[in-house]
Amino acid sequence: MTCKIVFQPSGTVAEIEEGTSLLHAAQQAGVDIKAYCGGTKICAKCKVKIIEGVFEGYKIQSYQKHLNFLSSDEKEFLSINEIEEKYRLACMTKVYGDIVVEIPEESREKESVILSEGKKVAFKCDPAVKSYYLELNKAAFEDNRDDLTRVKDKLVELNPRLNKEKELDIDFEVLRELPRVLRNSDWKISAIVLNDYKIIKIHGGESKEIYGLAVDVGTTTIAASLCELENGNTLQKSSMVNPQVLYGDDVISRISYCMNNPDGLETLQSKLVHGINKLIKKMVDAEGIDFNDILEMVIVFNTAMHHIALKIQPDALGVSPFISSASEPMDFRARDFGIYMSPRGNIHTLPIEAGFIGADNVAVLIAEEPYKQEEMKLIIDIGTNSEICLGNREKLYSTSCATGPALEGAQIKCGMRAALGAIEGVSIDPETLEPTIKVIGGENERPKGICGSGIIDVIAQMFHTGIIKKNGSFSKTVESDRVRIGSDKKKEYVLYHKRNEKENDIVITMKDIRAVQYAKGALYAGAKSLMQKCGLSKVDNIVLAGGFGSYINKENALLLGLFPDCKYDQITVLGNAALEGAKLALLNIEKREEAKQVAKEVEFVETATADDYYTLFSEAMFIPHKSDVFTINDKK
Repeated sequence: MTCKIVFQPSGTVAEIEEGTSLLHAAQQAGVDIKAYCGGTKICAKCKVKIIEGVFEGYKIQSYQKHLNFLSSDEKEFLSINEIEEKYRLACMTKVYGDIVVEIPEESREKESVILSEGKKVAFKCDPAVKSYYLELNKAAFEDNRDDLTRVKDKLVELNPRLNKEKELDIDFEVLRELPRVLRNSDWKISAIVLNDYKIIKIHGGESKEIYGLAVDVGTTTIAASLCELENGNTLQKSSMVNPQVLYGDDVISRISYCMNNPDGLETLQSKLVHGINKLIKKMVDAEGIDFNDILEMVIVFNTAMHHIALKIQPDALGVSPFISSASEPMDFRARDFGIYMSPRGNIHTLPIEAGFIGADNVAVLIAEEPYKQEEMKLIIDIGTNSEICLGNREKLYSTSCATGPALEGAQIKCGMRAALGAIEGVSIDPETLEPTIKVIGGENERPKGICGSGIIDVIAQMFHTGIIKKNGSFSKTVESDRVRIGSDKKKEYVLYHKRNEKENDIVITMKDIRAVQYAKGALYAGAKSLMQKCGLSKVDNIVLAGGFGSYINKENALLLGLFPDCKYDQITVLGNAALEGAKLALLNIEKREEAKQVAKEVEFVETATADDYYTLFSEAMFIPHKSDVFTINDKK
């Protein structure tokens, strides 16, 4: 009998024989896990965590009862807290049923490679949070104003805009501190004001540096920037795999987990907060600053991540017509979420467009500004849930498409996320059909699997060299040692032959090809639907946003037909534009108004329910397309 194991956060899925140890299963699947003793049960470095629950995305139920009992020998290596939190030693744990396993960071050999850079955009630094130094007259019989009025009057004197729309307010806890701080600092204080109306912090003496955070929460990754609010400088950037991947690779899986597990929403939200706090701590430690000097965070995400982050039950997003609970921009107190920043600090979310088009797409738009340009521009943010926008200053259309996790390495037989040892680039000799691979970490790094950019490359190259046909099936006329019959009795292409017993062959199967065809078909059909809406047969410019888009080989993407044909030199890469947009909104309040306006004006198109969507999708399943012409040879 076989059992299915899902290793997270790599997203690797393995099928193993019942009774196999978790360590051996991980090694067979090419999943990095520390085992300095070689599995002889003495080093205790292979600690893993069992994740229980119903996982619709993987079609499995994961419970500890699917493993052997915790032995007294294993207990000696685990603390009471670790046992309560369902930790096991992979070398001592045998599998007798389907299971989801988290490999904690301390047990991993390799780290994921995640892009946090975006295209630099010029901006005027005018943040929502500002610091004012106040030298106040002491209270006296001839000037018996109360403390708060004295502070407000001085603030308005320094900046008349502060009282323009509504009277200045103050955080209740700050009010409690005000009398003491004023008198202990000889009436010389600094006041931190949010949005020109609310005092959120005071301290004695001259102004200190104040900081803000921009955070992009993706389905698969989280990226963050730490910035100085007074001058707009970016001090630190950091990123990580979204800890929620333990509970499913895509948004539908996360929504299902919330619906099928009583504490599902609480679990996913706490995981996300823990992950964000981990990034913040890393950046704060690197700069040597105080958490309490972080006064604001601007956070963007897709609609499902938005609901989970705010602990709003996402059930309505799981069924048509996919209505969000709220789409407007919002402000929250940091103390309500347990974020590592000043508890009186502000958390601002950008608006949601519609359906699964979230604040992250709005952030991309305010970074790229197609609504200020004449040319028609197609912006594609490729991910597990991909967002597409097409338009110019006259009109903007947007849509989303469930491309699934295949393009990020998940649900691919030898797929993995972008980490050391992942094959990220492939070319195939048209004569010998021998591949040349590029591995993250360099030529001395042992290949462990293949990530998204490598998957695009290899399938495009397999088509270009005739290994597979236009419909994605293997050619019957190709003769090569690289093409063989796999364990599923179907053909597969051997990308990498193992060199010793500790390694595994890395192959591309028919099922892998189909998964990529489905993903690229959905992406292409979404883009084509928007083009039809605009009356366009071709686009002038394509912009690839997001971490994954930044690593794509544009020529192979065109060979595959990942998106509509475009002149090679008119395809540009933005990097993590969502994070850049979040940073712009953090450092310039006008960008928040711009985001609010754009979210209202962009027209959402529900392409999946259009009458001709299935036709567009099925035609895009072909490589590069059933009928559309591609002119990649004209790239020069």
